[in-house]
Amino acid sequence: MNVVACNEDGISKIVESYKNGEIIAFPTDTVYGIGCDPFKKNSIERIYELKRRDGEKRFPILGASKEELEVIVEFNSDAEKISQKFWPGQVTLLLPARKEISDKIENNGKLAVRVPGEKCILSILKQCKLIIGTSANISGEKSILDSNEFKDRLPEVDMLIDGGKIVSLGESTIIDFIEGKLKIIREGSVSKEDIEKILWI
Repeated sequence: MNVVACNEDGISKIVESYKNGEIIAFPTDTVYGIGCDPFKKNSIERIYELKRRDGEKRFPILGASKEELEVIVEFNSDAEKISQKFWPGQVTLLLPARKEISDKIENNGKLAVRVPGEKCILSILKQCKLIIGTSANISGEKSILDSNEFKDRLPEVDMLIDGGKIVSLGESTIIDFIEGKLKIIREGSVSKEDIEKILWI
């Protein structure tokens, strides 16, 4: 595993790693993430193997902006309001896929998408546009919050951008829309009440 700093040179190297189909690790505003190019199926398969994850559980996609994510998903009016208020930030939306990226990501015609609020991953996303962004851990284990844990827990990652220790506010809140109605799949650092307030305005 190669380790680089979160500076211009490090970001350039990790973007190159991403373009080559490698598995990259990066800090986010919740936990460390691992990811790859969502258009490279072999890379996605490797992440499933690294995490020892059930193939039925799909991976979210991180985007540089709502505009980038609109290329792959459709926003309804509630999703528009939520994204305007909480992105960049700790809210993940399950939205209808515009086009099939990979059957390994799509879940019943939907994709989980988010714009993270952490400067290092946003700098990477400015160049990569879209990245698979799943928690850095073996499925069922605690997520990595300190870059020093990678060498023991996920040494198979190709390149890590070192963000030190992450002070996490918790996991992202996951929101689905079923028959037009909002459903909280997982309540994380953004509360259900905060989300409902936005929709009532």
